[in-house]
Amino acid sequence: MDVYREYQAKLRSPEQAVQIVKDGDWVDYSHCCSFPAALDKALAGRRDELKNVNVRGSVTCRPVQVLEQDPDNGTFTYNVWHCSAIDRKYLDQGRAYHQPMLFRNCGSYYERGFAPVDVAMITVAPMDRQGNFSFGLTNCCQQEVLDAADHIILEVNRDMPVVYGVANDHIHISDVDWVVESDEPISAMPGRPASEMDKKIAAQIFPYLHDGMTLQLGIGGMPNALGELIAESDLKDLGMHAEIMSDGYLKLYQSGKITNKKKPLQRGKGVFSVCLGSKELYEFLHYNQGILSAPMYYVNAAETIRQLDDFISINSCIAVDLYGQVCAESVGTRQISGTGGQLDFVTGTYMASHGKAFLAMPSMYFDAYGVGRSNILPKFTDGDIITTPRTQTPYVATEYGAVNLSGLATWQRAEALISIAHPDFRDALIKAAEKQRIWRRSNKR
Repeated sequence: MDVYREYQAKLRSPEQAVQIVKDGDWVDYSHCCSFPAALDKALAGRRDELKNVNVRGSVTCRPVQVLEQDPDNGTFTYNVWHCSAIDRKYLDQGRAYHQPMLFRNCGSYYERGFAPVDVAMITVAPMDRQGNFSFGLTNCCQQEVLDAADHIILEVNRDMPVVYGVANDHIHISDVDWVVESDEPISAMPGRPASEMDKKIAAQIFPYLHDGMTLQLGIGGMPNALGELIAESDLKDLGMHAEIMSDGYLKLYQSGKITNKKKPLQRGKGVFSVCLGSKELYEFLHYNQGILSAPMYYVNAAETIRQLDDFISINSCIAVDLYGQVCAESVGTRQISGTGGQLDFVTGTYMASHGKAFLAMPSMYFDAYGVGRSNILPKFTDGDIITTPRTQTPYVATEYGAVNLSGLATWQRAEALISIAHPDFRDALIKAAEKQRIWRRSNKR
């Protein structure tokens, strides 16, 4: 059959397409910008017809209608791999549930049956002449989701950019059950402006950067601040190898800092697995031959990162204790984000001959009562999730400096971390370290 006739034969309204969902099904919304907004609304409309439907998503960028239209969770349960601000709201309300994972393993959960999929619903770019739909902004574990699914519904959106990939970057019309067309806005999460604190922390990391390095930046104000510093600097011929491509990279491309000419792997090509940012960033990626999407199992693999050699990884964290344990995903038991790829990049960067990984945070914060609290703690005691174990913690950076914990004894770690703590908390941290027998008597106070 001609691919256009097959397309028309499979074309349905969102309301028609979601009739394929049955009681007890697991429905997968994929990740980030692939969220199927029109299908989500249509599925929510079946609230009173269905029972016990599980929906799985990740880094949700818009209100989820199966939850908004089912406030008592009578029909739908929402499960998230990694959390956005919207996801945190649902988690705090007890209306959604976190699924812990390592990003590099996410696809294997589908392959091995740990994450069942009865119906996959994803947003894709319009079909080309050969009958293919580009996955666009989300490579990630898209192929594994679709391979695991009993049924596939594509939500075609003309605003989804066509992005070339290393692998697993498209699906053919013959492999799908239904197609719906949508003019819903593609999910976006523009980078927030860098604060003065972000700029101070970025300034502590900047001296470690150099020409020709390959860079992985997380998302948030601090990576954006670092991107601004690099864009205004004399650095040149940088490379991109990123789990998530955000607006921070756009500035680096626009300023000519990223050329990918020195990369020993995928030379001349910037590589990412998920893109999440502004409409301007999405337009930049459309048919851009200088950038490739790739599966998460490739991007985040330690073996891949090792081959990039001169690799710099920079991610944010929430708190660190005096032993070097790092929490980057919860405050106590309250889920904030997820492990994601932090541990992947810490592991892979260490294997790269000249690699350096940084975990960055402000030295303190103010609680709900306006009381200052240190982000460097004597020890974790409130159920905080340990994202990076002390045995793998690399450089830790605050606005007071950056210290490398690799190979340090407990007393050396305590000394190093207290040196970058906020001065108001250093004496208390020393007393705690003494009590915990990790403060050497000869240390200067």
